[in-house]
Amino acid sequence: MSDLAAVGPELISLVAAMSAEERRAYLDAAFERMKAAQGEIVAALGEVERCQDYRDEGATSVEAWVVQRYGLSVASARGFTQAAKVAWNIPHLVGSLCSGDISLDKLRVVAEVATPESDREWCDQAKECSVRDLAEVARTRAAAEAAGAAQYESSPSPPRSQGDHDHDRDRGYLRFNDEHRTLTAQLPPDRYAEVKTALEARAREVPTDGATPWDRRLCDGFLETIRSSSGSEGASSPFFVVAHVPLTSLVEEAGQASPLAGELEHVGLIDIETVRRVACDATIAIAVDDDVGHTMYEGRARRFPTKAQRREVMRRDRHCRFPGCTNVTFANVHHIVPWEPDGPTDLSNLVLACLHHHHLVHSDGWTMTGNANEELTITAPKGRVMTSRPSPLWTRVSRVTSSADRTAAGN
Repeated sequence: MSDLAAVGPELISLVAAMSAEERRAYLDAAFERMKAAQGEIVAALGEVERCQDYRDEGATSVEAWVVQRYGLSVASARGFTQAAKVAWNIPHLVGSLCSGDISLDKLRVVAEVATPESDREWCDQAKECSVRDLAEVARTRAAAEAAGAAQYESSPSPPRSQGDHDHDRDRGYLRFNDEHRTLTAQLPPDRYAEVKTALEARAREVPTDGATPWDRRLCDGFLETIRSSSGSEGASSPFFVVAHVPLTSLVEEAGQASPLAGELEHVGLIDIETVRRVACDATIAIAVDDDVGHTMYEGRARRFPTKAQRREVMRRDRHCRFPGCTNVTFANVHHIVPWEPDGPTDLSNLVLACLHHHHLVHSDGWTMTGNANEELTITAPKGRVMTSRPSPLWTRVSRVTSSADRTAAGN
């Protein structure tokens, strides 16, 4: 089709003018090209992973490098890298993706169970099955192989030792996702049964009119369990909440309604009702912001950021500011221009950086320049230039507050 090069408005007009049959044919060709490109990406990323090319640009993994360089989401980058890491061992599956015989989703499903010996077999299976059926086959095969390995290793099975129980406990984890306010956990079998039983019992005690969904009652039961663990009634609250609110909203005499009720750290923008609700159950620290929503400027009066400044940097950056890095747990506040020469301890010169990238940007050949409140420029030794901006939520606070102040001044 000669019009395949059409883009933007031309492309929209082109497909709109097609018949249903022509549109299907167009999509068939487009998906073939997509699969071929995905196959090429998987093969090339496999070599990037094997040779660790991503380290030249400061990334800690090929996944983070894809996010940083190509602007993909973490989930999309993981989809490619999951297959890329084993591409060397499954050439037939990768080849089938390149030729359009299977999809990337099918390749991902079998990537962790396919071996060089079973590559061709899985390739044939993937061509015949849907993604869902293929996933079921893969799970069944993996379970059977695991059961066979366990039977081979011990027959009859010896009693479980303390070391076995310790190993189960080591496999447990609990992760928080501040962006989506979700918890993900994996527990050893006995701990899982204990937690499930306790939460279900608590959920049954939650009052309901019969219309409250079971998962909502489980959530309420979970919260009640957390609250009851804080101690006896009347004890001081173990929770510490930092709410950021404009100064004018705290002064009753000001007589002005704030366009921004506030922000709850690690959660985002909140309304006044939420502020009042959390105030009932937690110790509250009020971070008073300036006219553009920023907390504190102390210049060179001190070398180390105050607690308020650290909280503000966390609020602004959310995670390590190096492009593509989402590390929060091991991130800390550092000066962009070191304090010793002439770097002020101002918000504009403070940045959240994980341990790896803090050392990296102070290594030979790496530079970080700019205003952390606006835009940072990171340049790699080989000349690649990357930019980093504050959290959109933080900049939104600044825009809303600045706009309100300008409006008030005009009046």
